[in-house]
Formats: sequence, C-alpha cells, structure tokens
Amino acid sequence: MISTMEQEKQMKQQSSSSNAINLNKPLRCIVKLGGAAITCKNVIEKIHDENLEIASSQLRQAMNSTSSSDKVISMDWSKRSGVSEVSPSLDDFADSSLLDSSNFIVVHGAGSFGHFQASKSGVHKGGLHLPLVMAGFVATRISVTSLNLEIVRALAREGIPSIGMSPFACGWSTCERNIASADIFQVAKAINSGFVPVLHGDAVLDNLQGCTILSGDVIIRHLAELLKPEYVVFLTDVLGVYDRPPTDSNAVLLREIAVDEDGSWSIVKPEIGNMNKKVEITVAAHDTTGGMLTKISEAAMIAKLGIDVYIVKAATDHSLRALKGEVKDNIPDDWLGTVIRSAR
Repeated sequence: MISTMEQEKQMKQQSSSSNAINLNKPLRCIVKLGGAAITCKNVIEKIHDENLEIASSQLRQAMNSTSSSDKVISMDWSKRSGVSEVSPSLDDFADSSLLDSSNFIVVHGAGSFGHFQASKSGVHKGGLHLPLVMAGFVATRISVTSLNLEIVRALAREGIPSIGMSPFACGWSTCERNIASADIFQVAKAINSGFVPVLHGDAVLDNLQGCTILSGDVIIRHLAELLKPEYVVFLTDVLGVYDRPPTDSNAVLLREIAVDEDGSWSIVKPEIGNMNKKVEITVAAHDTTGGMLTKISEAAMIAKLGIDVYIVKAATDHSLRALKGEVKDNIPDDWLGTVIRSAR
C-alpha cells in the first residue's frame, strides 16, 4: 500500500515535470470565458447565445490579426436546429488558410452549468462515499461537459480549430483543493498541432477529501505558470473590478491594480483619495468556486509572474482590444476594464 504522503509526493513530481514542456512558438494569450458572461447565470443551464457568439467572433478576429482574409469557414459540421446544411462546400477550403490560432488557450467557467448541481450535492466539500456526492459528481460533469461542447462548437463555427479538453479526463487532480497533478503535455501537444485547447472548470478527484471542484481561474493560473503567455484576458459580465459591488450606484471601476512580490496588491488607478480602499466582494450562493474573489486572487498570482491580466466585459469593443493585445503597456484613456500587473 502506498501511503497518502507518498501519493502526494508522486503527484507533485508529476506536476513539476510539466516544467520541461516546450511550445513550438511562444504562447500569446490565455482567455477566460467567464461563466456569468456566456451563460444566464440565474437560469439553470441556459447559454447567453449573443455573448458567446460575439466572444467567439472576437477571438477569431484576435487570432486573424496577421491575415488579410476575413472569410469564415465553419468547422462545426454537426446538425443544428434550424440549419439545413451540415458541412461547407469542399471548394471553400481550396482558397482558404488556417487561422494563426496555435498561440491561444481558452478556459471557460461553468456559470449556470454545474454550479447548481455541485452546490446541491456538496461535491466541492468531498465525500465520494456518500451517495448524494457521487450522484452530484456525475451530474456536475454531465452539465459542464455539455457546456464545453457548445462552446467548442461556437468557436468552430468561427473557423477556430478548437478541441475540448476536460481536466478530469486529462488526469488533473487536487490535494486539499490545490492542484496536485495536471497533464500539461496534452495541452501542449494540441497547441503544437495547431489546435486551440478549450478547458473548463470541472469536478475532479482530490487526494485527501475524495473530490472537489477545480475552478477555471485556478486552471488558468497553473497554465500561466508553466506556459508563460504574453498576457491573460478574463471576459466577464461587468466592466472590470470595482471597489464594491457594481450594482452599488457609488461603485468605482478600478483601472489598474499593482501586485507586490509578497502577493499584496494596491490600487494604482484611479487615485484612491477618499474612495473606499477595501474592495468588497460578493459571491452568488450557488457559486462553489469563489466568484470574483478567486478571480482576483488568481489574477494577482499570475501578475506576480510578470504577466499582465486584463479583466474586461465580454462582447464589447473593450474586450476585442484586450484580446488583440492593443491595450498592452500603456492603457488608453478610452479603454474600460481592469489591468492587474506586477508592481516591479
């Protein structure tokens, strides 16, 4: 029998071995499609079709920045309701070229998919020996993987060669809810082959408590540590990070947050003055991954690596500019969003 301590050591060794991964070319961007932006978060398992369609189109535009062709050829050849033609004409591919997409990774949240099932059954707390938790684990994965398929299809319809990659199926696991093992080689192989990996928050096995929920924000931080993207973009349902809940009429959008080496962070823009110095965070009752609090914490850890993080509202001109990398270095006055970067 292998002891728990030995198992944990083996998992850490497997995870750290991923540091040897090499990409054919530098990773440009990791994109987080926030669950609240691409789903109707208070209506169970309902996709926000308009936002997802716009976000997919903007990703194509960001990937296509070096090409003069705007021609879109769908890669989703499966039957959809209301669409009679399943596949494009073969002639469409004769004069087309693939998007330069091998330098993007997409990770999406669950939104109204998975969170309700996980919260109702307590999957995030562990306890697979309990029938309710076992059933909830299965129900959660059915829900989040169905959303992953729809997002992959939406991207594919924009001509993006997207490949769904579920953390559970790829061998990701945790130990006390921290990542213990993650097969980054699978992600790297997909990127080097010209695909865009599409990962998601997932129910995974945990070495000590049996199971838990692995947040998409945590996945992004782990990928950023190992693959070193130029920048990271979080697409959300609000303009960025506020000093208090954005529903408050006095809420102020924080334009720039600096992260120190010790992990502490401070507001750079706007100048604080008499403004509320404490950022108030609210988390929906059914959100098992920590909501905006987890997002800011993980973004701060990414910024410590010297990688700028942009939190911006999805399906806006501001999100398109962030995805294209147009707001790097000096933030334009007319750009609305939050930049989290190293104070160095």
